[in-house]
Amino acid sequence: MNILGILSQPSVAPFNGTIDYLVVAGGGGGGEGIGGGGGAGGLRCTVTATGGGGTLESALTVTKSTNYTVTIGAGGAGGDLSNKGTTGNNSVFSTITSSGGGGAGSRDTRSGRSGGSGGGAAESPGTGGAGTSNQGYAGGNGSSSFRKGAGGGGGAGATGTNGATDKGGNGGDGVATSITGSSVYYGGGGGGSVEDFGTRGEGGLGGGGAGRILGGTPDPGTANTGGGGGGGNFIGGASGGSGVVILRYADTVTITIGAGLTGTESAASGGYKRATITAGTGNVSFA
Repeated sequence: MNILGILSQPSVAPFNGTIDYLVVAGGGGGGEGIGGGGGAGGLRCTVTATGGGGTLESALTVTKSTNYTVTIGAGGAGGDLSNKGTTGNNSVFSTITSSGGGGAGSRDTRSGRSGGSGGGAAESPGTGGAGTSNQGYAGGNGSSSFRKGAGGGGGAGATGTNGATDKGGNGGDGVATSITGSSVYYGGGGGGSVEDFGTRGEGGLGGGGAGRILGGTPDPGTANTGGGGGGGNFIGGASGGSGVVILRYADTVTITIGAGLTGTESAASGGYKRATITAGTGNVSFA
């Protein structure tokens, strides 16, 4: 081919190896028997805000045509009278790991588990579980007053509130991020239950499930938000919501989402494309 033929070839945009991310782990399960609300999955993000009131994470530099692991954490199961709610599973993108939300305390176990955000406690003397630095906040404590309320699960953006007389604690709110191009909340804590027929604890913004009064069924955390499950009152705690990984990169870049993962890539907008991965374990690569 002569030099004119070479010059007439279309130019290829250089690979942009900087990837913004949102990594949310699975939420914790709610407790039982005036059970606490499950803690939200830990949240790490490079856009708008990150969890636990921390400084924004740094974008990840990746290499062209190299595999990077992605894992979407499942939500934890709800507890029963003798067992706390189960802690959610971690979510991963390459070197970035967000910790599963803490399971909530139940009648015979009382205190919430620690996690990305801490699980709420059952009735007093239970105490809320601790959150993880730069991922989420602690769960609320249980009340020892007449007609006790359980603590709400911690959220990525706020602590779960304590239970009180005739009132279950509300789950802590999650964090709003605009990584998708619109502001969306993720990582809300689950609401605590309440003795008899008081006021249930509401789930936090970002997928937290509400707790329940006597005989009612608590709400699970919303799938792909990392929301904590609501606390139950002799019905069983609700399960936490699954996590999610969202990746944002220049619109000149193409992603390959490998086998074992469920995900989609958006059309280019504002100079970016986004991949939203909602389930599984596998690899992604960029070109």
